Parts: sequence; C-alpha cells; structure tokens
Amino acid sequence: MTRIDDTFADLAREGRKAFVAYVMAGHPEYEQSLEIVKGLPGAGVDIIELGLPFTDPMADGPTIQLAGQQALEAGMTLEKTLGLASAFRETDQKTPIVLMGYYNPIYSRGVERFLREANEAGIDGLIIVDLPPEEDAELCLPAQAAGLNFIRLATPTTDDKRLPRVLQNTSGFVYYVSITGITGSAEAEATDVGPEVARIREQGGLPVVVGFGVNTPEKSRAIAEVADGVVVGSAIVSRITAGDSTESVLSFVRTLTDAAHSV
Repeated sequence: MTRIDDTFADLAREGRKAFVAYVMAGHPEYEQSLEIVKGLPGAGVDIIELGLPFTDPMADGPTIQLAGQQALEAGMTLEKTLGLASAFRETDQKTPIVLMGYYNPIYSRGVERFLREANEAGIDGLIIVDLPPEEDAELCLPAQAAGLNFIRLATPTTDDKRLPRVLQNTSGFVYYVSITGITGSAEAEATDVGPEVARIREQGGLPVVVGFGVNTPEKSRAIAEVADGVVVGSAIVSRITAGDSTESVLSFVRTLTDAAHSV
C-alpha cells in the first residue's frame, strides 16, 4: 500500500472524490513553488501532481509549456525537483506526490539512481507520458518493484482492444485524459466522460481520475460526479504565471476542491 492507495481508501470510506492539483516544480521560481506546494493540502488537495520541467513537453499546451520553460530558466532540474519534494516531506508525510513528466531526464540520470532518489524524496507515483506499455521494462516495472505506483493515461482513443494493455501494469489510479489534444486546449464534458470512466473502471478495478479541460469550480463538480477524482493543472498554473500571490492561487484552488468534494 502506498500513500496513493491509502488516500483513495480513506476517500472511499468518507464517500468523497479525490482532487488532484498539478503544479510545475520550480515555477515561477523555487521558493514560491515550494510555498505553493506546501499550501496545497491546506487548500483541500488530496494528491499533488508535481510537473518535472522538460525542454520538449509533447503532451502539454502553451500554459504548461511556458511554466516549464520559466522553471528551467530559473535553474530548475530533476535534482532540484526531488529536493522540493524532500522539503515538502519535512512537514507533510501524508499527502501523496505524483511526479509527472517525460522519460529523458530520468534516463539521463539512470533509472536505478532515479528510483532510489525518488523514494528518498517521498515520491509516491510516476506519470511518464512518453513511455507506452510496450516499454514497461524500461521504467514501469522497476518503479513498481521499488514501491512506486506507475500511473497510466487512457484517452478517448483508447479502445477496448488497447485498454487491457494500458491497464496491465497500472497501479494507484488511472488518469483519463478527457479530450483529444494537449493540456488546456478544450473543456471536459461530463456527459462524454462518464461512460468512459465506467468502462475503464470496469476493466481495471482502479480509481479513475479525469484531467485536461477542467478549469472552473463548476467543471470540477461536474466531473467529480462521474469520476473518482478530478485533476486541474493549466487553470492553476496560469494564475501562477500571471503573478498571482501564493494566497490568491491557494484561494482559487480551494474553490476547485470544495466543488469536487461537494459531490
């Protein structure tokens, strides 16, 4: 059992849905980024999704791309991202952290070394968007052997033939991408998402959280009604990019978590 498993078990007992907040590590710079991350649990966030800055983020739209670019320009690295997670763990041993990013920085560091350091930093799960199931031996299986959840993405184009392969070594939860395209490019619709969540849940038996295209409290509530959890990223990141104070960002996050938890 990981922190992610424990969190979903606790939420199920309470009859609540999960709220997952995505922020880019080191954006706009390290100190404010850490301040925001530390404040997320107090704003009602159940799971923190921590973006790993990368130069070529193929799945991300302009908002997340810009955040990653700004973080890199401010000196953020994989090592500093793990350091940020370690600093968070000094005051919070309960809230799960999922590291989301791309394989290149991990490959460059070395899988064995990365997994050891991720464990030491208090990382609970990985979402590595450019490693398909056919490459599970590369990172997925070693990560699970090291005690980390490996969380896979399913999309509107993941048909019944492909879905079992996607779910085969997935653990923690399934991340359903509600739209075709990049982050921040369209809005999720609960009427479209609901049947897909039910299909994935039936085949995989794991909680299904929905991200991409959730940007308002109303949308957060609507998606929570048909899924096990909601992910919001671009809407939060855009406020950080705009220069909002930490307090303002966390107040906005609270409106989203309250909506998701009201279902």
